Amino acid sequence: MKEIWQTAVRLESESGIEKIGLGTQNALWSDAAVFSKSSPVAAESYMYLMSEYALKCIRGQSFETPVQLFDQMISKVYDYGVNITGNPNLRKTFALNALVCVDNAAWLLYAAENGIDTFDDLIPLEYRQALVHHHEQIASIPLMAYGIPVKEIVEAVDNGYFFMKIKIGQPGTQAEMLEKDKARIAEIHAAIGACETPATQNGKLPYYFDANGRYENKDYLKRLLDFTDKIGAIEHIAIIEEPFPEDYEEPVDDLPVRLAADESAHTDEDARRRMELGYRAIALKPIAKTLSMTLKIAQVASQYHIPCFCADLTVNPILVDWNKNIAARLAPFPGLNNMGLLETNGFQNYLNWDTMLTYHPCNGASWMRTRNGVFKVDTGFYQQSGGIFKESAHYCGMFENG
Repeated sequence: MKEIWQTAVRLESESGIEKIGLGTQNALWSDAAVFSKSSPVAAESYMYLMSEYALKCIRGQSFETPVQLFDQMISKVYDYGVNITGNPNLRKTFALNALVCVDNAAWLLYAAENGIDTFDDLIPLEYRQALVHHHEQIASIPLMAYGIPVKEIVEAVDNGYFFMKIKIGQPGTQAEMLEKDKARIAEIHAAIGACETPATQNGKLPYYFDANGRYENKDYLKRLLDFTDKIGAIEHIAIIEEPFPEDYEEPVDDLPVRLAADESAHTDEDARRRMELGYRAIALKPIAKTLSMTLKIAQVASQYHIPCFCADLTVNPILVDWNKNIAARLAPFPGLNNMGLLETNGFQNYLNWDTMLTYHPCNGASWMRTRNGVFKVDTGFYQQSGGIFKESAHYCGMFENG
C-alpha cells in the first residue's frame, strides 16, 4: 500500500447551510481480500463509489439525528459494496470506512442547524455516559511496524514516548511467526524494559502489541505469553490487539493479559460479542467506522465496564482531532495515571504531513503537538473542540467550482 485517499463531501440542508465532511480511505485495513484481489486504485475506487452512493441515498431525505441517518444508510451502502466488489463476504468495516466522510458532514450539519458549537453538546444524551471525562493529557501512540529498527524505538522512548503500538504476527508459518515474534519482543524488552515512566501506575513502560489476527489459536499465543513471562516482559503488556482471526470465537478470559478488539468489532453487536468472549478492551475508530457507530460501541463498552481507546487509520490531521475528541472523554485507561489513549501515525507515514497540517483550521495549536509522549488537551482544546467545527480553507476550496 503506497497511497491512502482523502475524501471530502459537502452536504447542504434545506435552509441553505453547507458543511464539509472528511474521510480517510484505507481499503487494505477495511477488507484485505478486496485489496489483494484488485489494484490499489481499484480498491480505493470501490470505497469512493460507496461514499458517492451514500450521498445519492440521502438526497432529499430528512433526519432528526445523524445516528438516525446513519441507520438509514448502512445496509444500503453495504449491499451496494457487495455488488460492486463482487465479494459476498465483504467486511462491514469497508462500508463503515466509506461512510465516515458522509457521517461527519451530517454531524456538522446537524450541529449548525441546532446551534451546537461544542463536542460535548454534540453527543446525544443517550451516549454521554461513555464520554463524561475531560482529561488534561492523552497518551500519544506511534506505530512501530515490523521493519522499524529497535534503535528507533529506543529513540522514541528517549523523546518521551512511553506507550507504543508494536506489530507482531510476522510473516511465515505459525511456528516461524512465533519464533520471529519471540525474537522481536526479546530484543525490544532488552532495550527498553528497564526504562521508567511517571505516566503509569507501576512506573513501567506498557507494551501494546498488535497481531492483526495472525495467531490461529490460543495455543500459539499462550506459547508467546509463556515466553514473555520467562523474560520478565509479561508484566509490561497492557494490550494485545486482535491476536486471532475474526471467525475465531473461543473464550479468551483464561489468558493472563488484556486482549483488545479492533477490526472484529465492526458494530456495537460485534463488540458486545467480543466482550462476552472475554475481550477486555475495545479500540474505537470514529475516523474509520463513523462517529455514529463509535458512539454505539462506546455505550455498549460502558455498560460492560470495558475500557476503550482510540486507534488510528493513518488519517489526516483534522481527523486526528475528531479522534482526539473521543479519546479525551473516555474513562482513563487502566494502569495509566488518569489519561486516555490515542494512536496517531500519520506523521510517520505521509510524505507531505507538514503540508497537511496547514489544512487544519487550528494549525499550530498546542493540543496538536505531542510533547513528552502526550497531547496536552487544555481548556482551549475543549472550547474549540479541536477545531472540528471550523472550516478548512483547503477543503472548502475543493468545492468552489462545484
